[in-house]
Amino acid sequence: MTVQEILAYVKQHPSGKVKVAVADIDGILRGKYIAAEKFASIIEGRLSFCDVTFGWDMGDVAYDNVKFTGWHTGYPDALVKLDLGTFRKIPWENDVPFFLGDFVNEKNVPAYTCPRQLLRKVLNEATQNGFTPYFSQEFEWFNFAETPQSAHEKGFHQLTPLTPGMFGYSILRGSLRNDYMSDLFDLLSRFDIPIEGLHTETGPGVYEAAIRYAPVLQAADQAVLFKTAVKEIAYKYGIMATFMAKFNENLPGCSGHVHQSLWDKEANRNLFYEEKDPDKMSELMKSYIAGQLYCLPHILPMIAPTVNSYKRLVEGAWAPTTLTWGIDNRTVALRALPGSTKATRLETRVVGSDTNPYLALAACLAAGLYGIKHHMKLDQPATKGNGYQDISNGILPANLHYATQLMKQSVVAKELFGEQFTEHFTLTREWEWKQYAKAVTDWELKRYFEII
Repeated sequence: MTVQEILAYVKQHPSGKVKVAVADIDGILRGKYIAAEKFASIIEGRLSFCDVTFGWDMGDVAYDNVKFTGWHTGYPDALVKLDLGTFRKIPWENDVPFFLGDFVNEKNVPAYTCPRQLLRKVLNEATQNGFTPYFSQEFEWFNFAETPQSAHEKGFHQLTPLTPGMFGYSILRGSLRNDYMSDLFDLLSRFDIPIEGLHTETGPGVYEAAIRYAPVLQAADQAVLFKTAVKEIAYKYGIMATFMAKFNENLPGCSGHVHQSLWDKEANRNLFYEEKDPDKMSELMKSYIAGQLYCLPHILPMIAPTVNSYKRLVEGAWAPTTLTWGIDNRTVALRALPGSTKATRLETRVVGSDTNPYLALAACLAAGLYGIKHHMKLDQPATKGNGYQDISNGILPANLHYATQLMKQSVVAKELFGEQFTEHFTLTREWEWKQYAKAVTDWELKRYFEII
C-alpha cells in the first residue's frame, strides 16, 4: 500500500488507534497503542521509546553491566522510525493497524543495540555482493490448558498440556482442539504470516508450524511476529503457548530451525543449486556451509541465547551437539537439502524456538557470507549416520556461560557484527547467566535438602 492508502486506512479505522512495536535484545516485542492523529504526525519522523528497552532483561530487571544505557545515563528516550513496509492488520483485534519500528536517529544512524538494524547491516553486505537471501524459520512449541494466572499460582509446575501423550503428526490429536489450530492457521495468514504447514509434534500439546520462505528481513519480521501472535491467539482459547527451548527434561525440546538460500541479484536463480555437481550443491553453497561450521562456536549465543537453550542441545534429543553437516541428516548441526533449482537450501538445526529471530537469522547469514568472503572450502566430509558420534570437527559449547565467553573474546564475532554490538550482547548474556547462577533450583532442593 502507498503512504496515502495507509494513512487513509488508519484515519478511517473505527478504533482511532495504531499498534506499534519494537524488538528488544531477546526478541520480545515492546510496544504501545498510539492515537491515529499521533501516527499521522510522525509517519515521516520519529517516535520516542525509553531506551531502557535495551537496558533491562526479559523480566524488566535493569542491567547493571551495560554501557548503552542505565542509571548512569538517566534512561533517556531513544528514537524509533516506523517501517511502513511492515504494515499489517491484526485480525483478532478488529483489524487494528500495526507497524514494526527500528531504533534509528534523525540522521538515520541505527542504535548498535537494535536487532532489526543488525540484520539490515548483514543484509546490506549480502546485497552489495550480488546476493538476495531467502530465509524461513519453523517453530515447535508447547500448548497448555492454562492462563497466566493459573500458571503462576501453580508455580509453573504440573501444568495441564493441551492434549496428553506423544502424538507427532497426529490427525487425531489435531482434531481435538481444531478450533484453536484452525484459528492459528487462518489468523496468522491474515496477519501476513503465511503458514506452509501446521501439525502436532511429538510431545503433549506440542505443535509445529513452518512459515513460507521470504526475503530475509521479511522472514525475520514474520518469525518475530509469529511468536507473539501465537501467544495472543492462544489467550483467546484459555491456552498458554511457550517457546522455551526445553520445557521438560524428559520431553523433546522445541526447535526454531532456519532454512536459507542465496539467490542472484534479481532473485531469479538459486545460487545454491548446481546441476553438474553430484550432490547438486554449488561451490558457493559449500563455502556458505563451511563458513557456518567455522563460525558457530564464535556466535552460538545468538542462536542459543538462554540458559535453557543448552538443555535442548543434548545427545539423542533431535537437536545437534556436534559441529557437523550432512545431506538430509537430522542428527547434524547443518542439514543440506539439495534438490530442485527452487528448493535447494540449508537448514541450520542448532537454532531453538527461544531465539530472537533477527539475531538468529543475522548470525546464520553473516556466518555463511564469512565462508564465501574467505573462499572457504568444505573439506569436512558430510556426516553419514549418527551425527552425535561424529566429534571429528568438535562439539558445541555446553552452556551459556562458556559460549558467551568464546563470543566475547572472538575476533570473528566482532568482524561479523561490530565491536559495540558484540560487547553489549555478550554483557546481556553474562547478566542472564548471573541470574541463573544465583538461583536455587528444584533440582538442588530435591538432591540436597534432606541428605546432604
